[in-house]
Amino acid sequence: MPKDNENIPFFDDEPVARLEPQGFAPDQMVRCEECLRANAPTRLDCLYCGTALLLDEKTADLRKPTLKPIDQSARGFNNIFLPHGASNFNPEIVSEAASLLKLSTSDLDRILATGIALPLARTATLAEALLIHSRLEALGLNTEIVSDTDLALQESPPIRVRALVIDETGVTAIPIAAADGIQIPWQNFVLLVTGRLTTNRVELTERKVRGRENEILEADHFFADEGVVDLYYEQKVGNLRIRASGFDFSCLPQKSLTVAENLALLIKLLREKAPAAEYDDSYDLVHKALELVLPSEQQTESRGWRRQGLGKYAIEAATEVTNEVQFTRYSRLRYHFKTKSSGSS
Repeated sequence: MPKDNENIPFFDDEPVARLEPQGFAPDQMVRCEECLRANAPTRLDCLYCGTALLLDEKTADLRKPTLKPIDQSARGFNNIFLPHGASNFNPEIVSEAASLLKLSTSDLDRILATGIALPLARTATLAEALLIHSRLEALGLNTEIVSDTDLALQESPPIRVRALVIDETGVTAIPIAAADGIQIPWQNFVLLVTGRLTTNRVELTERKVRGRENEILEADHFFADEGVVDLYYEQKVGNLRIRASGFDFSCLPQKSLTVAENLALLIKLLREKAPAAEYDDSYDLVHKALELVLPSEQQTESRGWRRQGLGKYAIEAATEVTNEVQFTRYSRLRYHFKTKSSGSS
């Protein structure tokens, strides 16, 4: 026998220790009523057919939210942290809550420290949102479930305004896509929400190279940043939206040289004319915390192939990241809590 093999140990008859965690016992598995397959008790819906699983009291404590990313345009349910009466939380509680929400403790601390009603999770189903709500409530974190239907994001999207006609009684808003104006008395305004809309767009032209990574032929980066204000008024589910770009500031008594300054003057004028309306400029302060749960929307579009010469082709694609859907969702949340507090007072 070669010397190198002399020190090879003999195998024991003992069973090899399992490195992975033990599975669930057969009596803990939950059977799907639709496809009759067994599922882990941690699941809320069937792994195989997606049907919601019936709640089993014996394994209820084992259930965990999946928190899979869902499309911003899809209808979902938002678990909103309610900061009223909240104080500094025990680090162990924050750690346990962060584990449940699949956030780092520092990220959850950032959300809680704002002192503003912000989303802690966004789920695709009400069952998952209810599970998160009950688990957080047990930890002492008060939350409220607000559905996208409550926010009327699809039913009443923001109406973009291109001009305002202002007089002593109120304003007439001229929408971009309509000829008739919308008349609103000053006393009917209830909320103004301001923020900034950003768009990052990268356009790439790549050539495929056999056996290697694609070769980048051209890369263009475009960035846009503009102010925005959402106007909410009584007896209206949605809102009016003024974006700095494409708005006619002729309604101002005296205009400035820049668009940003004109928007600031317009907001000041609206606040003076409608002093009863609440003014909310918190979006820019909480934008980074919002990104943790409601990230900016990213879209990639392919422009197809382009001939680069004899036998050579390139593919063009553009990727755009914008926070407009995020701002709209936050703006509607502010209106939701505004109307809720007004109704309870």
